[in-house]
Amino acid sequence: MSKKNVPASSQDGEQYRSGLEEYERSGEDKPPFYLTYAEVKLLGITGVGFFLDAYDLFIINPVATMLQYRLFGGRSLPSGLEGFIKAGANIGSVIGQFGFGYAADYFGRKAVYGKELMLIIFATILSISDPTNSLSPNGALIWLAVFRIVLGIGIGGDYPMSASITTDRARLRKRGTLLAYIFANQGWGSFVGSLITIIVLACYKHVMNDEGKTSKVDGAWRIIIGLSLIPAFGTLYQRLTLPESKRFIAAKNKDAEDEKEFMRLKQQGDLNLSRRAQPQDKIDAEVTGSSVTSGTSSIAEEKRDLENGSSEEGGKKASEMTHAKKAHWAEYAEYFSEWKHARILLGTCSCWFLLDIAFYGINLNQNVVLQQIGFDGSSGTPWERLFKIAIGNIIITALGFVPGYYASVLTIEKLGRKWIQVQGFLMASLFLGILAGKFHTLSTPAFIVCFALLQFFFNFGANTTTYCYPAEVFPTKFRASAHGMSAACGKAGAIISSLAFNSLSKKIGTPHVLWIFFGCCLAGAVCTFLLPEVRGRDPDVVYAEELKVKRAKAMSS
Repeated sequence: MSKKNVPASSQDGEQYRSGLEEYERSGEDKPPFYLTYAEVKLLGITGVGFFLDAYDLFIINPVATMLQYRLFGGRSLPSGLEGFIKAGANIGSVIGQFGFGYAADYFGRKAVYGKELMLIIFATILSISDPTNSLSPNGALIWLAVFRIVLGIGIGGDYPMSASITTDRARLRKRGTLLAYIFANQGWGSFVGSLITIIVLACYKHVMNDEGKTSKVDGAWRIIIGLSLIPAFGTLYQRLTLPESKRFIAAKNKDAEDEKEFMRLKQQGDLNLSRRAQPQDKIDAEVTGSSVTSGTSSIAEEKRDLENGSSEEGGKKASEMTHAKKAHWAEYAEYFSEWKHARILLGTCSCWFLLDIAFYGINLNQNVVLQQIGFDGSSGTPWERLFKIAIGNIIITALGFVPGYYASVLTIEKLGRKWIQVQGFLMASLFLGILAGKFHTLSTPAFIVCFALLQFFFNFGANTTTYCYPAEVFPTKFRASAHGMSAACGKAGAIISSLAFNSLSKKIGTPHVLWIFFGCCLAGAVCTFLLPEVRGRDPDVVYAEELKVKRAKAMSS
């Protein structure tokens, strides 16, 4: 029989290619940053969480200023409560990252995904319902701070969830690019938050500035926060109905299959541990093989597979996955008890922790930067002050935030994660050193350029890659847990920085605080060398090989 008459599925040893391959390979000749419709759809579902993350975290600065005029007649907020409000979302994020990360690995992505967005919606509604007329000024601030903690739990949960959902479906050659695209939504969240603040304040100009009704700012801050509900409600249904990925299902089923195979071989004294049943070979080829991986284009196909195939093997798969859940915690502890794995987790946690000390220390206290560039709102009517701060925020965001994220998107598959992270830390150190050393002598244009470059290399650097690394370096069955732990360490750094920045600045001066950030970035560059390069690396294949070697040693002994 001639080759041309042989079915495509059996040519060149390609019998294990999935039925989706032709569709998945439609973009193989395109650069990694080229997106198919299915990839755009997936990024729309997963990226909204990071849009809301930046939107909600960074608008708290102008909102806190507005509350000064609503609750305290323009005087500063009580320092303790102001720090509580600004740190509240980050405090909640630590809880959400740990909790949702472990839940995603234990219960499955589908069972958990969407719940974090429901929490965000609930907390946002309660935040804008703050009864400022009924409570004392301090009571109103406490109300807002408490529900910002709840908001943070939802935002934090989105980190491991969206990273795992995307990585589980990504083709190897585009995995980092898709993760960088998702994280770039932080830049747009900050930009849109600043833009919305300007628009809402412009609408309130007549009543606040011309008529002198400053108390009307109470409506402005509620609108600014409340508008974040639009993208949240817009993607909630899609998240709740997104099917489980084939990669995650295969990873869980493979655990049960491997254990049964191991026990059978042990009883028979058969040391050929690499032998596998034919159905499992097909799963390996489709999920972890080099010929094809489970692509983002398979969302609709996955849903059909679950609907059509679950009735035939549902009982078997359910029992296997239940058994796998029972062993999950023991396997997790065993996996990270080995130094080669613990070292990588230490690397992802420490790099994220050190980055966020500097990154959030700068961005949650932008009043210092705004003061240096003349947009701190220190003069004029209350409305003019608020409007000038909003203009300053959008200048900062447009100059450094958005461009830096997309530099990472365009180059991450070419340069690799490790190179981008190291150079990002080093360049951020350079510009932090300049700002610290010349803080009082730099001209306004020079300060703006230096700060914009600092923001650029934060985002064309460690702020992007610390998010990508945990999602790419750990195997599917531990991915969300490890990502959640790494992200929680980052938020711990953000909490420390946001709470300590103002008090330290008053005690030792802002330039000395910037020198601390300088040291954190240098330390982050050093810690990056704990990590391997993950470009083109499939952690599931690496983990499978490790298990084969381990079981072979166990049988031989």
